Amino acid sequence: MTFVTDIRHVIAHPPRGKNLLFVRLETDDGLHGWGECYTQSDRDTSIAAHLDQLARYVVGWDARQIKQFTDAMFNDFSARRGAMDYYSAISGIEQALWDLAGKRLGVPVYELLGGACRERIRVYANGWGRGGSHEDLAESAQAMVERGFTAMKFDPVPGPWRTLISREQEREAVERVRVVREAVGDDVEILVEMHRRLAPMHATRIAQQIEQYRPFWYEEPVLAENLDALASTRAAINIPVVTGEELYTKFEFRDVFEKQAADIINPDVCNVGGILELKEIAAMAEAYFVAVSPHNYNSTTVGLAATMQVAATIPNFLITEYFVNLEEWGREVATAPFEVIDGYIELPATPGLGVDLDEGALARFPYEQFPARSPRMARDEGP
Repeated sequence: MTFVTDIRHVIAHPPRGKNLLFVRLETDDGLHGWGECYTQSDRDTSIAAHLDQLARYVVGWDARQIKQFTDAMFNDFSARRGAMDYYSAISGIEQALWDLAGKRLGVPVYELLGGACRERIRVYANGWGRGGSHEDLAESAQAMVERGFTAMKFDPVPGPWRTLISREQEREAVERVRVVREAVGDDVEILVEMHRRLAPMHATRIAQQIEQYRPFWYEEPVLAENLDALASTRAAINIPVVTGEELYTKFEFRDVFEKQAADIINPDVCNVGGILELKEIAAMAEAYFVAVSPHNYNSTTVGLAATMQVAATIPNFLITEYFVNLEEWGREVATAPFEVIDGYIELPATPGLGVDLDEGALARFPYEQFPARSPRMARDEGP
């Protein structure tokens, strides 16, 4: 047996974006493993609090028993009442257990999951789109092409996230897609993000108007909680529909497949339940001819590494997310940072997840509280 002797977590704040949350496990054989928990602004400390409480379960656990651990925590810790904060915390611990397993056996994690189906992982650029003029948007898009990316994602809808929007906002969303298509040319894929924000009538009208610009996909046009609405939107348009970043575990994805609500799913390894849960969801998707494109609004270090381990092993993998605004920071804290070449990252050959973190470097980026934000700031005049 190999027992977990310690669990620690680090909340780090990169110069751009949200706080990031990492978890580190140590075992009695002298090894350590890293995992990453998905975070949202203002909910990062609640996820860290889950890690603190999970410590009394994981310390003393046989680190080899990964599946048994996640099953036990769902029953005994969460009392079968899962939520984003819980699943994010458990995902980070689960990844760290896999990192330990690979290091203990001297192989990359993907070798323990059935072996690699591919030698490199295709990624799309996110975190590049800035507000401002159409000229600014075109310039940012062109910069991604110059860096070698062959696919990029952005949200074209102006204003705060609201279910009902104006015709003017619809027209502006369509116009911004046109601007990006003209900026990048015909050979670069444009992935259109809707962030679950729209009522079906708006999502459908926008989709029908941007079809001429050949989007690679249409991501989360409506809330995944209403899969009938999502399925009806999918049936009304001719762009592949994506959903899944706000769904957790295979149980929540089952209805997506049965209702034929999406062409592509984008579960996140840092909140879906971890590495094995993501692989099991992908296996379910394969039987329904659904592609898998893991969401990865995480760092370009541990979260990306865990995503790549699964992406290497699943036949229905399509592409995954790479946040360019976190790339420079990732290079500062990772001991062996990944490199994107012509839109791909080579699979790591080192044992475990294939990346390690410099705790001294992490300490230079301490947690930061976000500024006060009055509810009045969220009000608007309606559509």
